[in-house]
Amino acid sequence: MSIEEIRRLITAHAHKENLGLPGVRINRITDPTKPTPSIAEPILAFSMQGAKRIALADRVYDQVPGTFMTVAVDLPITGDYVRASRAEPYLGFALELRSSSIAELLVEAASGLPGILKPPPPGISINPATSEMLDAVARLLALIERPVDAPVLAPLLEREILWRVLSGPAGPTVRQIGLRDSSLTYIGRAIRHLRSNAFEPIQVEELAQLSGMGISSFHKQFRAVTAMSPIQYQKRIRLQEARLQLFKRPHDIAAVAHSVGYSSASQFSREYRREFGVAPSVDALRMRQEGEATA
Repeated sequence: MSIEEIRRLITAHAHKENLGLPGVRINRITDPTKPTPSIAEPILAFSMQGAKRIALADRVYDQVPGTFMTVAVDLPITGDYVRASRAEPYLGFALELRSSSIAELLVEAASGLPGILKPPPPGISINPATSEMLDAVARLLALIERPVDAPVLAPLLEREILWRVLSGPAGPTVRQIGLRDSSLTYIGRAIRHLRSNAFEPIQVEELAQLSGMGISSFHKQFRAVTAMSPIQYQKRIRLQEARLQLFKRPHDIAAVAHSVGYSSASQFSREYRREFGVAPSVDALRMRQEGEATA
């Protein structure tokens, strides 16, 4: 099967809420979008047509057809679809990365995969998709049209896709997701704690302890994975949440600032403007007007 068949299947089924394939997502975007902040969770995301751009702190990743993006830990990103139209929509396929599935493959592979003990890689990477990967993706998506076969064959095809990724350039990143004692897993503990307590004061010493590292080593490895410091990570989470709240409460900026952990409304406004390019009051009004225009 070819990438053309994958495009056909995505086009035919992107409107469905339930594909019958747990952990699988497909999307079809017909217009370019503005850069939008979000939290990217562990996933494999293949681009089949069009292009999108992902920014993580000062790193920018452009994804074009025939490539796949690996996200290894929860990361605050900004993304936009830069090439999408009604004539040629953006078409994408994504597969959630579950640590249990990866760990199972690693156990079966034993020592057959080199590079497991490397330092933590960047949390995002983009690599070319091989013909074997695309063939497995096509066969997995074909199960949407054969729901009777899906419960039996879908887990096997997910394993095949994961194995192809584990065996390639993105392997060192994905392997660490399945290892309990990997550097990436330790940094992941700190990230989960940060997300759960994003609106509370944090102590870097506590995060380092959660990760089983000294403070200096923790700072270095956290930045290697996320492209930012723990404080910058928390700030990004707070400001993204604030932006969501401002859409609902555009005239209550001081209360929104307080709800995401800011004791100073002026500091909140400065950091919001630095992050999103406009003052929170201006951004809130613009978001509300755009929402009403598309309602």
